[in-house]
Amino acid sequence: MRLIQSIALSVLLTMVLSNTGKCFTGTKDSLMQKKIEQFAVVKLTTNLTKLTIKEKEMLPILIEVADIMDEIFWMQTLGDKTVFLSSIKGINTRKFALINYGPWERLNENKAFVDGFKEKPEGANYYPKDMTKEEFDQFADKNKTSLYTLIRRNDDKTLKCVWFHQEYKAKVEKAAQLLEKAALLAEDTGLKKYLQLRSKALLTDDYFDSDMAWMDMKNNTLDFVVGPIETYEDGLYGYKAAQEAAILIKDKEWSNKLAKYAALLPKLQTELPVDPKYKQEVPGTSSDMNVYDIVYYAGHANSGGKTIAINLPNDEKVQAEKGSRRLQLKNAMKAKFDNILIPIAKKLIDPTQMKNIKFEAFFANVMFHEVAHGLGIKNTVTGKGTIREALKDQYSAFEEAKADILGLFLSTYLIEKGELSGSTVEDAYVTYMAGLIRSVRFGATEAHGQANMMCLNYFEEKGAFSRNSKGTYIVDFLKMKEAVNSWAAMVIKFEGEGDYEGAKKYNDANGLIKPELLSDLNRLKLSNIPVDIVFDQGIRTMGLTK
Repeated sequence: MRLIQSIALSVLLTMVLSNTGKCFTGTKDSLMQKKIEQFAVVKLTTNLTKLTIKEKEMLPILIEVADIMDEIFWMQTLGDKTVFLSSIKGINTRKFALINYGPWERLNENKAFVDGFKEKPEGANYYPKDMTKEEFDQFADKNKTSLYTLIRRNDDKTLKCVWFHQEYKAKVEKAAQLLEKAALLAEDTGLKKYLQLRSKALLTDDYFDSDMAWMDMKNNTLDFVVGPIETYEDGLYGYKAAQEAAILIKDKEWSNKLAKYAALLPKLQTELPVDPKYKQEVPGTSSDMNVYDIVYYAGHANSGGKTIAINLPNDEKVQAEKGSRRLQLKNAMKAKFDNILIPIAKKLIDPTQMKNIKFEAFFANVMFHEVAHGLGIKNTVTGKGTIREALKDQYSAFEEAKADILGLFLSTYLIEKGELSGSTVEDAYVTYMAGLIRSVRFGATEAHGQANMMCLNYFEEKGAFSRNSKGTYIVDFLKMKEAVNSWAAMVIKFEGEGDYEGAKKYNDANGLIKPELLSDLNRLKLSNIPVDIVFDQGIRTMGLTK
């Protein structure tokens, strides 16, 4: 997705390296080559016959916008990409830096692998490196917690807020022009309106109207997620959004199968196994679920573990009025299932339960994880504001934990009610267990990993699974169901109460990998199982080269 001008990953790396002069091939660079080989290369393609001529003409324009988002993300996470890459002597080290969007290995606890770099700053490049939390807390500016501001210093060293559209002015202006150009080609009225409003949003950092327009789109085949969206890159507070983009093509046949679940959201909210006071908010009824093939990743979505499902918008006001849209990225999901989850399961799941590892269950678990983001509670019951505001840097981990466990609860509930076919409750549980191990394979330094470990450690405490003498894991189905319900109640209580101190204490104690699991994960390192996927993507890969 960071690939420039739609050139595939391998081609881009070759082009970049061809202009760098002579490079050394020492021991360290050989190690980097082995790390690169641990990523499975996946071609991002789909059946383009479902697109109209004009929609195909839009693809190169959208890719150009995505590449701009990619450039901005480099600035947000590190700084000047060109200066950074030119400072690296080793060919393979540079390749690995491109995969990681910087000198820190995202799937290995953000350890530095480039000489001269130490720990990754918690606040990435959103805040001054020398800023303390006390200084930020005393900084009196209402925009300091905005998703769309950077914190910088004045000449006198005091703090100031700088809007994204100011800091990245030339880039967002170019992207906005391209979105207007794409809108002229859009035949679907909903997509046209969204692209026009998103163009304006990039120039103002006011995304409400474009988010509402995105939710109103119902009949478009081509979709484009673009802009500053997720906040995981900001490990200091979780306030600042990261630029990203994803070009999507709807699979209408699969989407039709999921349409019924959107209508069930208000009912599902009432069935959550939590205290009634934490489920009195009513989910928006415009929520929908669709299945897509993704054909281009850029920016934050392409960094670290690759996104296989999307739940947007994040704006609580939009969610309250319109709900949210859950996008299942079927081709990326299948690539991870085949290349990573199945091999891991064969190593660590008890052979007697391997029959329960199914793609249908994996798909449902991921899908309902995204559904669950829109359920539960968005505002504390204690008058502490939104959950995001109350839990601060703990918000992302607990929101992911909520989505994880409520997603599994929903799979269980709908299977038992006969509303979900293709897999059993046992399939859901065993496949989920394998998915947890996959997710924490390379540490628990960020929100998703911490959420997974809090869940896994809770399950172990409740006896929901056991590890036998052969080092494989077996699920106790009855205890698993009980643990699903009680863990859901605990997570929702942390959120509903806005209990920052309690949440932090719990995460610090349980959001980590314990020695026994760590030894099992170390066994996987000898198995040549891909650590994740990287993409061969772009116009050529899609077969649109003239």
